[in-house]
Amino acid sequence: MLNPAPTAGATAPPLRNRRIRQGVRERLAPYAYVAPFFVLFLVFGLFPLLFTFYVALFDWNPIGEHHYVGLENFRQLVDDPRFWGALRNTVSIWLLSTIPQLFVALLLAHVLNHLRLRAATLFRMSVLVPYITSVAATTIVFAQLFDRDYGMLNWFLQLLGFDHVDFTASVWGSHLMIATMIMWRWTGYNTLLYLASLQAVPRELFEAAAADGANGWKQFRHITIPSLRPIIVFTVVTSTIYGLQVFTEPLLANSVGGLTCGAARQCQTLTLFLYEQGFGRFHFGYGAAIGVALFVMVVIAAALNYLLVTRIRSERP
Repeated sequence: MLNPAPTAGATAPPLRNRRIRQGVRERLAPYAYVAPFFVLFLVFGLFPLLFTFYVALFDWNPIGEHHYVGLENFRQLVDDPRFWGALRNTVSIWLLSTIPQLFVALLLAHVLNHLRLRAATLFRMSVLVPYITSVAATTIVFAQLFDRDYGMLNWFLQLLGFDHVDFTASVWGSHLMIATMIMWRWTGYNTLLYLASLQAVPRELFEAAAADGANGWKQFRHITIPSLRPIIVFTVVTSTIYGLQVFTEPLLANSVGGLTCGAARQCQTLTLFLYEQGFGRFHFGYGAAIGVALFVMVVIAAALNYLLVTRIRSERP
């Protein structure tokens, strides 16, 4: 006996259920794609951050007892001259590295955007080589270049009739050495950011300016810099955040000084001071307080970024 043909009412519920399931999958798919990032952020980002705030309220011995001290670690931090010395060193290195670095990156981007070079792509990509080089290898090479006895820089100074300079033993010498390492590493990266933004600027603007008699400097001042204002703000803020967290360069630049970066702490940065207190002396509570202070500085830098970008956008016609 033949089976009766299915009616429309019998097929409607399966089709409707299938469409509902498909709609649910389509709505949940974007959340599933971004979920791994947020899970990793919660585990390796947010939880360590909150735990750092928690540890900062304790006299925390990693192999002993934990005593709640409230804000005592922060009061000690404010009265600690080592903290303010590390902050001064950090700001000094940031100023010596960021201002020349961004200016040179702007000039390089302007030149690479205008000059007709053979193998232009090769030149543009070669500026990124320092960025992909190991920080440790870069620091070791520059430490040899700035060496007091056998460094190439001191050899050149001797040819000019000057005495040898012990860069690692002086404040400004060590700051200059570390700032040079940072400049060499990040100038090419920022150059590519500026160059990518300049590619979006119509070339007719530069041609019209040249037709009106504007030289290269005037074009750079009145067209290049205004066109790159948002990306300049971004690079200033990212350079500030990196400058506040610089660690490897001062640690390896002064191999004799170790975690203090010299007997007088002449190049000890905030992150190096944090590492010394937390993992060198095992004062986890005090080290966590330094980390919280560093986090507040980064948040302030991000807030300044938001204010500057908002103001720039509001000033646009």
